[in-house]
Amino acid sequence: MSLNATPRANRVHIALFGKRNAGKSSLINAITKQETAVVSPVKGTTTDPVYKAMELLPLGPVVFIDTAGLDDEGELGELRKRKTLEVLEKTDLALLVIDAAEGISDFEISMAAYLKQKKIPAIGVLNKIDLDVPADSLLKESEDKLELKTLAVSAAAGKGISELRKAMGDAVPDDDDKFKIVGDLIQPGDFVVLVTPIDKAAPKGRLILPQQQTIRDILESDAIAVVTKEYELKETLERLGTKPKLVITDSQAFLKVAADTPKDVPLTSFSILFARHKGDLTELVKGAKAVESLKDGDKVLIAEACTHHQQSDDIGRVKIPRWLRQTTGKEIQFEFANGYSFPPNITDYSLIVHCGSCMLNRRSMLHRIAQAVDANVPIVNYGVLIAYVQGIFPRAIDMFPLARLMWEEE
Repeated sequence: MSLNATPRANRVHIALFGKRNAGKSSLINAITKQETAVVSPVKGTTTDPVYKAMELLPLGPVVFIDTAGLDDEGELGELRKRKTLEVLEKTDLALLVIDAAEGISDFEISMAAYLKQKKIPAIGVLNKIDLDVPADSLLKESEDKLELKTLAVSAAAGKGISELRKAMGDAVPDDDDKFKIVGDLIQPGDFVVLVTPIDKAAPKGRLILPQQQTIRDILESDAIAVVTKEYELKETLERLGTKPKLVITDSQAFLKVAADTPKDVPLTSFSILFARHKGDLTELVKGAKAVESLKDGDKVLIAEACTHHQQSDDIGRVKIPRWLRQTTGKEIQFEFANGYSFPPNITDYSLIVHCGSCMLNRRSMLHRIAQAVDANVPIVNYGVLIAYVQGIFPRAIDMFPLARLMWEEE
């Protein structure tokens, strides 16, 4: 997969925050060496968050997020500020842009404290040092008051941009080894069998995103990926001539694959792997157990991070509601939400069933799980739930000790 084709969810999310006209858009243009963002001397030119995916050395694939000024005014200004703050949910690195001509204000101090509270890596950027400003004293004041590493730059003149790029590379946490999809479960030379039914919702000629990413992770681990469909699995295993290290299946083929996979071969699903890769598998296991407590009249929210063309047998709107009603025997009410945020009334729900989050980055999914936990609402994802309702849950999580322990304790 080329860098330009890297999905947004797999890119480092770098967001710029600051007052209106602090030079956020100009700074993005200077960093990227492109006319990425619209620049104007008029305050409030940037209204909604603007996303720009690109390659930035030394970070590789990134997405820049240009946000509206957090000092925006009026009713529309409040809406824009709310959209800007929502960006924090997915931010891997924040650049707090300060207008050197205006200096450090309570706004920057409170924003720096908020970033620290949210545990978001951040860099202060003192912009417009090409103007007649005391840059050295402002830098010291910024580092003292904001408790952030702060660099002095001029987006207009291109000063300090190389140093800023290097600081950004140093500030982004490297979670590659910790949050592999499957690479930490296998060794070089291992055979991994992937069962990939042809998804009717996927564009013709393509595998769905989690399947693509898992194959890439296996190859990067110097293991061997063998791809087959569910009805060819038994023959594939017989022809392989050696026992695979692991079988990974699409959740909707779980029962067929479980029946054809020898009991001594570990089995899990793409969705369960992504529950661990993108979120908190143990918390999602707790959500699966909450199915047992559902009662007549309870509301369940089906939440998907993206929009897609719905099939007649759509997994979120058709299959999961049917499986939950069959498993519980209860008259459950279902509501549906698409997009990058939950409805404001999540305390109304007895359970949230979330998609596999292939279009979300890890920080976004962890934020969603935290929202549910804070509201005392159990949350589970599609793959974990499907394994549960189809009665093969213990086997599907057997290779994940903490998740298995949560299941046994609960």
